[in-house]
Amino acid sequence: MNNLEDIVSLCKRRGFIFPGSDIYGGFAGTWDFGPLGVMLKKNLMDAWWHFFVETRDDMYGVDAAILMNPRTWDASGHTATFADPLVECKECKSRFRADKIADGITESVTTEEFLNTHTKCPVCGKENWGPIRKFNMMFTTHVGAVLPDDDAEIAAKNIAYLRPETAQGIFTNFKNVVDTIYPSIPFGIAQQGKSFRNEISPRDFILRDRECSQMEIEYFVHPDTWEENFDKMLKLNHEFLESICGLSHDKIHDYDVPAEDRAHYSKRTIDFMYEYPNGEEELMGLAYRTDFDLSNIARESGKSMEYRDKNTGETFVPHVIEPSIGVERLFLAVLSSAYVVEQVDGKDETRTVLKLPTNLAPYKFCVSPLLKNKPELVAKAREVYDLLKQKYTFVTWDDSGNIGKRYRKQDEIGTPKCVVIDFDTLEDGTVTVRDRDTTKQVRIKIEEL
Repeated sequence: MNNLEDIVSLCKRRGFIFPGSDIYGGFAGTWDFGPLGVMLKKNLMDAWWHFFVETRDDMYGVDAAILMNPRTWDASGHTATFADPLVECKECKSRFRADKIADGITESVTTEEFLNTHTKCPVCGKENWGPIRKFNMMFTTHVGAVLPDDDAEIAAKNIAYLRPETAQGIFTNFKNVVDTIYPSIPFGIAQQGKSFRNEISPRDFILRDRECSQMEIEYFVHPDTWEENFDKMLKLNHEFLESICGLSHDKIHDYDVPAEDRAHYSKRTIDFMYEYPNGEEELMGLAYRTDFDLSNIARESGKSMEYRDKNTGETFVPHVIEPSIGVERLFLAVLSSAYVVEQVDGKDETRTVLKLPTNLAPYKFCVSPLLKNKPELVAKAREVYDLLKQKYTFVTWDDSGNIGKRYRKQDEIGTPKCVVIDFDTLEDGTVTVRDRDTTKQVRIKIEEL
């Protein structure tokens, strides 16, 4: 099993992920994606969008605002129920999410159940806890001209929230999409974007942070067909994770969430649990939300959310199947799956390599002149670089250090192929192509690249 600390070190050393506001000492629960991290993250998001939206006739996209009318969160139940169990140590005043520091309990834990675990404070080591309290994780902000000396009533009228999920932006646009596109049911609306959750105790690198990117689909179905559509979506998401993202089937475990632990809107939820380096954690969720959201919107807004079937003329409020995945969680799963430290054949040394799927790798090729102090090699290498750049876009140049060090660097960042221009290239137009995973080298014509 890979070590999470080694992956975190690689991310910072090679420019995948940096601690947020690092130059000022950081800011808990926030992370910045560096040059290579941005490319890998974008490739993941583009692959998801292509797989679920662009290749299908029943999917449509929206990009809703992050700031929404506060009534959105009243109708969705987030204002009242979007909470985690918070517990405070009476000795050192540290606060924790109770179900993450004690074994054998769930999010619905009571004070008595928690105290019976005899959990010691991770900070001071004492066992002196206050009662379990529900902590709402939505970030509060104020919209408009609210001054420090305004009274509470004025301030309350200007309260808004940073969205804790992208789903509600889809639901609030359901009627807009139906009225403008009038899609045949079943159909889905997809969205990618930022979500914000005021986590009690951010931890485990990018697994549990306060600002994240989500990719969600609300798939609208006839109430009588939800089970078959749920099963189809379950298989489809496994296909995406395994065939497109390269995750091992053996490391993904479907967990049918019991009723007491499901979100307030769900009648069935399957969590895709993944074997991360630090243990099994949730990678994504698939939920059957019934007509909970659309019916609540209809009640709150006074506007009908019924859909009229084109073929039968039947009117009904659609039910919803929701696959939801956090980009950062997928990013770490892909990274940890690809991270390998292996023995170099015939040598008493190891190499670190990211065996990323080619479609996700930040760079597809690295082009190098064998020697950077030979103008004729550099010029020819630039020709090859420009050719590949025009054809594949994601191509990098490296002429620093010896060729062995260049290979090691490209292995660490996951570049599938290294192309080296040497003196034979000038004679016969062939180049050396070295494979990342096998380290095998072959010579081929430039035009065959």
